[in-house]
Amino acid sequence: MVKGLYTAHTGLRNEQNRMDVMTNNLANVSTVGFKKEGTTSQAFSAVLAKKLKDASVGIRNEQAIGFNRPGVKVGENYIDYTQGSFRITDNTFDLALSGDGFFALEFTNKAGETSTKYTRAGNFTLTNEGFLVNSDGDYVLDVNNRRIQLNPLMDADIWEDGTINQNGNRVAQIQVVDFEDYDYLERYGETYFQPIEGARMTNSSAQVQSGILEMANVQIVSEMVNMISITRQYESNQKIIQTYDRTLDTTVNDLGRL
Repeated sequence: MVKGLYTAHTGLRNEQNRMDVMTNNLANVSTVGFKKEGTTSQAFSAVLAKKLKDASVGIRNEQAIGFNRPGVKVGENYIDYTQGSFRITDNTFDLALSGDGFFALEFTNKAGETSTKYTRAGNFTLTNEGFLVNSDGDYVLDVNNRRIQLNPLMDADIWEDGTINQNGNRVAQIQVVDFEDYDYLERYGETYFQPIEGARMTNSSAQVQSGILEMANVQIVSEMVNMISITRQYESNQKIIQTYDRTLDTTVNDLGRL
């Protein structure tokens, strides 16, 4: 009987994980370039249950009574890389990628270590020195992995291949890359991604759209429906535990008096 308590407990943990992921998606519904996450789960491996030291089969004997499946196992989370909706801003340095690919940025952590991160968030701006940066101050890189520096006093024109022109002259080209398998990418923060061992970079065919931002690919209605489903399933597991608790209470406190 007590095994049912552990089974219901695993159900509670799984629904808690689903709720954590879903609420993080909702919290970032307005985050530019955010990619929502999903959850997976699987059944624990079935375990053969046996009677041991049971007088009904003999103290020294054992008898198989079937397979026991002790609940659900929390699986790995995954990232949904589908393209989000576009929002027109008419700001030249607000950029979106139409197609698969990522912008490359020079990221510096608190220890002063520099690395390259990849993102779909293209809400860029110019510093006083003319460097193209994102909202966190990280530098946008060109096709030669160099920081892009423009004349902040001149208008700029950005083509679909990422070429930036000022006064009719080609100044730089924004680096846009892609990866063969997104399973070799891991999330870093909310909108950054970084490759792990085994990742293979490829050229991207994505078009750079100026004056447009790609919003989060989170669908509020779908997430709210998921919230209702998760809440009900969580409550169902709670009721199972409460039922077991009342049954055990009756067994221990009432039947023992007879």
